[in-house]
Amino acid sequence: MSGWCLVTGASGGIGAELAREAARDGYDLILSARDVARIEPLAQELRDGGRDVVTLAADLAQPDGAETLWHAARDGREIAVLVNNAGLGVHGRIQDGDTWGRERETVAVNVTAAADLMKLAAVDMAARGAGRILNVASSAAFMPGPGMGRYHASKVFLLYLSEAAWQDLQGTGVSVTALCPGPVDTGFFDAGGMQDALALRMLPKARADVVARAGWRGAKAGRRMVVPGLLYKIIGFSTRFMPRGALVRGTQTYWSKRR
Repeated sequence: MSGWCLVTGASGGIGAELAREAARDGYDLILSARDVARIEPLAQELRDGGRDVVTLAADLAQPDGAETLWHAARDGREIAVLVNNAGLGVHGRIQDGDTWGRERETVAVNVTAAADLMKLAAVDMAARGAGRILNVASSAAFMPGPGMGRYHASKVFLLYLSEAAWQDLQGTGVSVTALCPGPVDTGFFDAGGMQDALALRMLPKARADVVARAGWRGAKAGRRMVVPGLLYKIIGFSTRFMPRGALVRGTQTYWSKRR
């Protein structure tokens, strides 16, 4: 393998593990995060392993954040793989005013920036006739999420857009894969104020490296969607047949917090 792999949200968790997967496959890395200092330890680890690594600060919540990052990443480099991993979430009901700012950032990063980066990559890769795009979605895309409404909706958007793009790109040499894990043992839930949610007390959290390995293999194979773990495959399948009202109430319980 050769070329560059751009990984957004690479400061830890799934993003960092996907960067390691790319490095093992011989790709050089462009790592981005809001706080570039947080990705320097990973960058040095990968450099010590023989890879060229570029770090870029990127605020994807800004209107021009995705385009600015893409052009900086493309400067003198050919991006063979895009890993759209950056994502935000926040726990709160639609009527809770104190989550307004974080909710807007969630849509800006999970929807607008992810879609823009995918578009920029698809245009460039299709012109070359080769490339892989891996979008980190979520099993949250399989159901509405009271208490996490914008997050769930943003992941539905990303999943559906990924599937549409996968079909659009047939015959071009480019593929798009949506990775849809359940809860993963990262700092994501603490950052979004979800650490006391019932779901995280009841359900096992997957290891980030296991999820990343499944997603990376799926992207290499050009798969449309990857759902790591039997439990979440069953959940994803069963939600197709559940009454919508029951599904919404069940997800509300899933995200309810300890009283």
